[in-house]
Amino acid sequence: MARLIVKSPYIKGGGAGGYLKYIGTREGVEPLPSGYMEYMTERPRSHGLFGDEDSVDMDAAMKELNEYTGNIWTHIISLKREDAERLGYDHAAQWRNLIRTHRNKIASAMKIPPSDFRWYAAFHDEGGHPHIHMMAWSAKPGQAYLSKDGIKKIKSALTNDIFKQEMLHTYEQKSASRDDLVRRAREEMKALAQKMQQGIGDHPEVETLMMRLVNQLETVKGKKTYGYLPKAVKETVDEIVDQLEQLPVIDECYQIWWNLQCQINDFYSEKERQRPPLSQQKEFRSIKNAVIHEAENIRMGKITFEDADMDESAEFSDLSYDCWELWMVAQDDTASMPDRDEAAAQLMTKAENGNPDAQYLVGILYRDGLVLIPDSVEAAGWFEQAARQSVIAAQYELGVLLLSDDPEIHDPGLGVQWLEYAAQNGNDCAAYRLGKEYLKGEIVERATAKAVGYLTQSAETGNQYAQYALGKLCLERGDKVEARYRFAQSAAQGNEYAQFFLERWNSLEPPSLMLSVTRLLHHMGRIFQDQAPAPSVPGGIRIDRKRLAQIREKKIAMGHKANDHDEPALGPTMTMG
Repeated sequence: MARLIVKSPYIKGGGAGGYLKYIGTREGVEPLPSGYMEYMTERPRSHGLFGDEDSVDMDAAMKELNEYTGNIWTHIISLKREDAERLGYDHAAQWRNLIRTHRNKIASAMKIPPSDFRWYAAFHDEGGHPHIHMMAWSAKPGQAYLSKDGIKKIKSALTNDIFKQEMLHTYEQKSASRDDLVRRAREEMKALAQKMQQGIGDHPEVETLMMRLVNQLETVKGKKTYGYLPKAVKETVDEIVDQLEQLPVIDECYQIWWNLQCQINDFYSEKERQRPPLSQQKEFRSIKNAVIHEAENIRMGKITFEDADMDESAEFSDLSYDCWELWMVAQDDTASMPDRDEAAAQLMTKAENGNPDAQYLVGILYRDGLVLIPDSVEAAGWFEQAARQSVIAAQYELGVLLLSDDPEIHDPGLGVQWLEYAAQNGNDCAAYRLGKEYLKGEIVERATAKAVGYLTQSAETGNQYAQYALGKLCLERGDKVEARYRFAQSAAQGNEYAQFFLERWNSLEPPSLMLSVTRLLHHMGRIFQDQAPAPSVPGGIRIDRKRLAQIREKKIAMGHKANDHDEPALGPTMTMG
């Protein structure tokens, strides 16, 4: 139950001043404005009329209302008896001060300029709900308008003032339990979000709806974002989002988020809120555009590679033992800094003296910022020296580095060349990367036959991601025998995506359609992670998400990880409403 009740009906202007007798004998009949004013002031146990001025000219006020042709809002603002007595709202003066303080906010909520706002109120100290009757209108008939949102704003402004001190006390008393609630919700949401990002989605109904959306988008011209789509297409998008909500991991995460919102707002809420469908929850509206983006990728035939968990860690199998031993100390974050520095210095000496293994390892130290300050130019230089001395792993690492977005070293042509050297020397990761690039056709001209050649080379040396990619290609071409063989090879090495296709073998759809649920699941995981409440900080400081995104960008630009420090909280604040 809400602590403050605000009702805001309205009546038409142009009433008769003698209506007092009428309302005194006929209960339940809607009074006219001037009669309503007399009812407010002369009703038994009333504490009198007040407004912007200390003294109110009753005759002038009644005359104005009798002649007024617009709508007049008759707000009833009520407190429980125990709250009114405890907080000092059991007499007219406190109510008068409250309304005067917030009259401009009330005017704004009613779409009335402060200079045109007119109001009078009277306090009634009776029963279990001491209250005021407040008449409010604009000096210009037809100007005022009060929506449900406007009523909520009025209620919020008054509630925050009336309960301000109590809120401070309540938040002090409950800060530990609130912080614990937020912490647990955050941990649960992050765990579920991670589960989404790592999981594989299987939802044939969504696949069917996605195919419908793909076909609908064929006829849509212009910008393909939710707000610009025809109604029928929007309905399909909403249906997809609501079907995704039925996936247990999404339903559970959404419920945790919803429970937290309800508990934060219990102090203010008038009634129990029902959880809306996910498609109607504005905080998650970005999911809709993710659905549209995924459908558009399917329509355009965009190729995807499910290799986010691919282990591309440095190769050490052919390194000399002395270099490997120094490397183990240099990268060990449990070792003392003097020991790590000394190991790095010895590696540097060996590298400068022409040792190819040391050159390769120094390149990694510079690339990853292990002991040494990160420097992509230095890393590329040391990788190249090792690569020219036939260190195959260095050839691969150099190729990948040159394909990166780092403007200081970005050189796609040279990067592909070094990857080709590494692939020719038997590096399966280099062959796989080349296969991907020739399929995508972004940095090299698309060449499917060449891509298949590199992927086959990589697959034959046991690369599970190449085996899986070949399985998808074969399935798209209709070669189910070869596709199943490649999926089985990959699944035997633990590839969950390959296993997914094998399990759905008797109900196959185009690969891009079958994987759309998984990609949306991963995207929703990121969205839910963003919506998880951040940890509390001392002093109750709160920062909005837009500002938090700017801070994260700045951290990344300065070389930090986005989450390497606690973030300012986005959880409950002390504003109600």
